[in-house]
Amino acid sequence: MKTGNENIKIEVPGQVCEILNKLNDAGFEAYAVGGCVRDSLLGKTPADWDITTSAMPEQVKAIFKRTVDTGIKHGTVTVLMRENGVISGYEVTTYRIDGIYEDSRHPKEVTFTPDLSEDLKRRDFTVNAMAYHPKKGIIDLFGGQEDLDKRLIRCVGNAEERFSEDALRMMRAIRFAAQLGGTIEDDTYAAVSKLAPTLEKVSAERIRVEVEKLLVSAHPYYFKMFYETGLTDCFMPEFNKCMETTQENPHHCYNVGEHMLHSLETLDLEGLKDEVPEEDYASSVRILRLTMLLHDIGKPALKTIDDDGIAHFKGHPELGAKMAEDILKRLRYDNETVHMVKGLVYGHEGRYPAEKKYIRRDVNRLGTEYFPLMFYVNEADMMAQSEFMRDEKKERLGKIRELYREIKAEGECLTISDLAVKGADLIAAGVKPGPGMGKILNSMLEDVLDDPDHNDREYLLEHYVYER
Repeated sequence: MKTGNENIKIEVPGQVCEILNKLNDAGFEAYAVGGCVRDSLLGKTPADWDITTSAMPEQVKAIFKRTVDTGIKHGTVTVLMRENGVISGYEVTTYRIDGIYEDSRHPKEVTFTPDLSEDLKRRDFTVNAMAYHPKKGIIDLFGGQEDLDKRLIRCVGNAEERFSEDALRMMRAIRFAAQLGGTIEDDTYAAVSKLAPTLEKVSAERIRVEVEKLLVSAHPYYFKMFYETGLTDCFMPEFNKCMETTQENPHHCYNVGEHMLHSLETLDLEGLKDEVPEEDYASSVRILRLTMLLHDIGKPALKTIDDDGIAHFKGHPELGAKMAEDILKRLRYDNETVHMVKGLVYGHEGRYPAEKKYIRRDVNRLGTEYFPLMFYVNEADMMAQSEFMRDEKKERLGKIRELYREIKAEGECLTISDLAVKGADLIAAGVKPGPGMGKILNSMLEDVLDDPDHNDREYLLEHYVYER
């Protein structure tokens, strides 16, 4: 069997080695396979370790004490391993040949085979079709190592056949190219363009995962390939209109879609590391990249040209927020993500004066947890525009940031919970619990957001309770 460089060694976790050894000791072949091999060759720590073997599922179950039938129909058994009280699961799948695909995702039936090469033939891309064994080295039948060195995404065998088996592979091709900062082989790219309409058969949840993985990669601009190949027709046709909408305005140098794509890459993610806790960094990047992808999505529907030939898009943040909500819900995003992206899109222009009362209101609207993200949205938006008035824009944004730091340092009231008056105070003053109490608290907050000195218990009770 053709192998790669046997001198290349991959650091395999102890539990994975134990599984491989037990299968080998029982007389079966077994290899680590797929993404874990690819990531190891790239110097990355794999998130998962998958194992492929000549053993049948029943034989795997007989060898290991604790297993779960996670995909027994397709030959997959999850082997559970315990270490220091922690249980980890590893998918062990029998070598197989896939039958006819009837739903662009699942084969109607699978046939188990004792031949590793047959199993590797069914995989999507050459960089994912490599196997590894600590004693045998890398099994590379399709030039995966060479393609990985070139950062080239190429289908195993016939590209149209691979994409007909699972239409999501078309998005995966572009996503892997973005993660590698590479290119897609010509025949593979042509097959994506030809079969793009079949993506309609894929669930929104699976599409969402690929969109998100591409967006948080080092090269989110590759989202443009989704448009160029026709894939966005199936999951985000609104973006197509953005790519067709020019911006005849001195503040802009790109069409709407190109501007949004460039804004994805102008986000200051290094600065963000100093802004948010480490445990919140990944989720903040996700929110910001989704926001930049959608922040001007409302522009095409609202474009007007004035008598001087200048394009305007009045009201696009409000419309864009609603459209972003619709798109994210269509992609089955969770409510918190929808809420945050919608809020950031709504306020992305941030054209209010650099005064504390306007900043306090914006913080209250968006929430103290995510308001700092707005600075990154505003900055990325600005850096993806023309250089017209850029110095003035930077100065204003810097002033707002400085005032926000002062607001936080001084502990100014930003939410109802920060008010000097609580619900218990209102009840003690004779206010009955219910909608009326909520209206009073909201009125107090509106006052205090304008003037933080009014956040005084006696003042608030006198003006909003005793004078009623």
